[in-house]
Amino acid sequence: MEKTITLNNGVTMPTLGFGVFQVPDSEQCETVVREALRQGYRLIDTAAAYLNEEAVGRAIKASGIPREEIFVTTKLWVQDASYAGAQRAIDRSLSRLGLDYLDLYLIHQPLGDVYGAWRAMEEAYHAGKVRAIGVSNFEPDRVQDLMMHNSVKPAVDQIQVNPLAPQTAAVDWLLANDIRPEAWGPFAEGKTGLFTNPVLVQLADKYHKTTAQIMLRWLNQRGVVVIPKSVTPARIAGNTDFYDITLTAAEVAQIAALALPDSQFGNSHDPENVKQLGSWTLDI
Repeated sequence: MEKTITLNNGVTMPTLGFGVFQVPDSEQCETVVREALRQGYRLIDTAAAYLNEEAVGRAIKASGIPREEIFVTTKLWVQDASYAGAQRAIDRSLSRLGLDYLDLYLIHQPLGDVYGAWRAMEEAYHAGKVRAIGVSNFEPDRVQDLMMHNSVKPAVDQIQVNPLAPQTAAVDWLLANDIRPEAWGPFAEGKTGLFTNPVLVQLADKYHKTTAQIMLRWLNQRGVVVIPKSVTPARIAGNTDFYDITLTAAEVAQIAALALPDSQFGNSHDPENVKQLGSWTLDI
């Protein structure tokens, strides 16, 4: 996959972005986003629930990079998943980010009144407040249902994809339906010792890359947009250096074989987990 792709509505999106989940709205968040932009990242992924949109906005403004060169994604939290809630949330995110428009706006979780929210997002899209709209953590059946009952097709589905959760069927379905899969947690936060996994280490040695770069190229070759996060300048820089190698089909399959039967980030189908997410109210 090239460094940019074209979404199903004609909007161009970088295939590598910088994520800021768990980076607090503080000087640190502003600093690392400015460093990412300096290192050449042009996709910044945040969310209302991350509580750091203001820091991201400050970094974008301070970077001096023309607005049209930066692709900004943010997300609608569950408490605002309704028609009126989404209308307010979009405007609040724009205000916190200090922007006139968003490049991509996602429903963060498949919870609440997502259909009411989607209608508000469609209106924002047609009004030019948002250049593309999509979803996050939606299974293919939920995406299919959303498509069937609305006029604007989701452009992106941001889901957990990494060697421990390859999501082969979901990725293939999304691509077949011209919806771009985007990986959160591309490194699975290093769970189960993933960065030192023998399979990844062997491939890193072969291609003279880090295991992180191997994982990013594995995702990229499968058509998945990646948004790695780091607060370390050397790693921020290193995570951009993976486009110059090509894994073989056998190596792609070898990495996928590292899959574990259960998610390392909880069971999204567990009613108790749904209850906790749906009850998580934030001051946003």
